[in-house]
Formats: sequence, structure tokens, C-alpha cells
Amino acid sequence: MTEPTALPGRPRGGALSGQATARAHCVLAPNPSPMTLDGTNTWIVAEPDSDLAVVIDPGPLDEGHLRAVIDTAERAGKRVALTLLTHGHPDHADGAARLAELTRTAVRALDPTLRLGGEGLDAGDVITTGGLELRVVPTPGHTADSLSFHLPADRAVLTGDTVLGRGTTVVAHPDGRLGDYLDSLRRLRALTVDDGVATVLPGHGPVLNDAQGAVEFYLAHRAHRLAQVETAVEAGHRTPGEIVASVYADVDRSLWPAAELSVRAQLDYLGEHGLIDG
Repeated sequence: MTEPTALPGRPRGGALSGQATARAHCVLAPNPSPMTLDGTNTWIVAEPDSDLAVVIDPGPLDEGHLRAVIDTAERAGKRVALTLLTHGHPDHADGAARLAELTRTAVRALDPTLRLGGEGLDAGDVITTGGLELRVVPTPGHTADSLSFHLPADRAVLTGDTVLGRGTTVVAHPDGRLGDYLDSLRRLRALTVDDGVATVLPGHGPVLNDAQGAVEFYLAHRAHRLAQVETAVEAGHRTPGEIVASVYADVDRSLWPAAELSVRAQLDYLGEHGLIDG
């Protein structure tokens, strides 16, 4: 059996729900699947001495889960004052409007169609609710609207689906683009090198205690997959389905439709860079 410390990013053992850092608490949504792993991690983030909290990714529209998020904040002596979204996929965002209704708060997101209350999110924005400092980091690639949130006081970054606690991320073609995703990974790597970020608080899976190791693994994985796809094309495989069957033969077939999205993104990237015939 492989020890957790030997895995990319050094995933933290134990229960996924609960206090992860001094300022971040996870409430796991009851929506496990091959794509969502154990379920969506809904994050409650707050200064320890503040009575205000920020919720990041309320998760699916599940009344019990949303009530659990509110109850968790209230047991800590805090009131939910704002909701943020890392991106608009349903497993992260479908519960946002209902949570906003229950807490009478705004929803901020990069995508204007997901906002409630008018104010959006842009690169360089700093959230200061209740004295908290959360810096908005653009990380497109998984989707065009993907964001991460840098939590400097905890040397942590909340990555949504850009970096997962286990496995790797789908580049959801055509909305997601591989070139953007690689740039986003490099941006996250810079946070680990220049800003001392050590911990990844992901949208799915366990907390990662080695942020730099996790990002380096993701970059190496993408380079390896690109090389495999290029080789498959050179061998005569032409359609995304054919390439998935060749390159992802060791992956559970239930994940092949998602793998095909990534292959389409890889083919676009290789074509744009002149590495294969477009």
C-alpha cells in the first residue's frame, strides 16, 4: 500500500470534512461520483476572531447540505456574509442561489450569469469580509471562468477543480483550453515559490500539504499526456475516441467521456502550436 506522504502533493489523511487550516473549514457535500470523487468540498473561510464567514462553492442544490454549511458556521459563532464561486459547474455552483436566499447574502463569480447582487470577481480583487484577506487568482483552463483564491494568512490556496486532492483535472473542451490551463498551473507554481503557499484546499478530495509538489506533478502529467497524444496521432489514430482508447486504456471506462474532452483540448493545443497537422 502506498503511503499518503509518497503521493503527489502529500494528501492529508483522515476525514475530509472539518477544520483544514486556522481559517478554512470543509463541509463535504453528499454527491460522490467518479467525477466528483468523495463529493464537493464546500469551504467556510473566516478570521478566527471574526463573526463573519465566506462560503466558497456551496456545491449542489441539496437542502440538507446547505443547512449543514450554515449550521457549521453558526456553531463556530459566525454568520455567512458572502458566497464565492470558483467556477460554474453544477457540482460547485447549483446551491449558490439557495444559499444566498437562506443567508440573505450576495454571490460573487467571474461569470456574470452566476452572480447575485451585481458585484463580480476579477484578477487582483481582494476579499476582506470580516477582516479576511482572500486574493482572487485567475486560473482558467478547466473552464474559462475558473478562479482560485489565495489565503495568505494560512499559506494556502483554494483551487476549485484546477488542482484536485486526488487524481488529475479534466480540461473541459471547448470551454476549457489547455494553453490556459498550463498557464494557470504555472501561476499557481509561482504562488508556491514567491508567496510561500504550502497547502492546497481543493474542490474535491483531501487537502494537499505540498502545494508545489502537487503543481509540479500536474505540469509533468500534462506534458506526458501531450506526448502520448502526439504519438497516438503519429501512429494513425485520428478521432478523439480512438486516441482515448489508446492513451487512456488503463483508465476506468466510465471516465472515458471526460478523457475525450481533455483529448480534444490536447489536439487543439498541438494543432495551434504546429505539432500536428490541424
